[in-house]
Amino acid sequence: MSLSALAIKAPLIVLATVVMGTISVAASFFDREGRFTDRVARRWARMLLAIGRVRVRVRGAEHLQPGCRYVLAGNHLSLMDTPVVLANVPIRFLFLVNEKYVRIPFLGTHLRRTGHFSVNMEEDVRASLRSMTEAAAAVRQRGVSILLFPEGTRATGPMGEFKEGAVYIAIKAGVPLVPFAICGTREVLPVGSIQVRGGDVDLVFGEPMSTDGHALKDRSKLNRMLYDRVAALRAELESR
Repeated sequence: MSLSALAIKAPLIVLATVVMGTISVAASFFDREGRFTDRVARRWARMLLAIGRVRVRVRGAEHLQPGCRYVLAGNHLSLMDTPVVLANVPIRFLFLVNEKYVRIPFLGTHLRRTGHFSVNMEEDVRASLRSMTEAAAAVRQRGVSILLFPEGTRATGPMGEFKEGAVYIAIKAGVPLVPFAICGTREVLPVGSIQVRGGDVDLVFGEPMSTDGHALKDRSKLNRMLYDRVAALRAELESR
């Protein structure tokens, strides 16, 4: 990327984040159901992708049926994963994120004010379990889906180990798990870089995995199945 392109993109991304974050926070005081703030977040995501010249190719969205609730879980490569899923997941969802993202200016304020959930399993397991239980209750009572990256942080290799949060929430809520895979975001925005490079990103959703008949004691087995499904989707993308 040329210095001139970076000089244009970086301020525009910051400006879009500040403006849309401010609108979202202000609206959150009046938007009890979060529908308007959800639209603001999706508009922000599309703005970032447009500014960065990031083109997203989506497959498998037909697996997500309107009016149904899911726990969506996939691999995590880059901070660009967030706008990619926000702009392209066709159903309303809330994030379950690592607590460190809640500390990011504007983004963190938006997450706190608009009902998203955060966890920090390394430092406060009890609070994290409470957040996951609250997320499961939100799925049941508010009719929204939950999206999370089970690795807990951006992977440095192909894929990191999956924590069991996605499976825990899906079993508690009694809803299917939907595996998804992302490819290309690490090249668009590498870990540790602030340079958003134009390029193609792939997002593919797999078939929902039923949690019917599963109890919390089954979560390790189901988590392994989820990992394998996401790994297979990722391998499929990388072989194209």
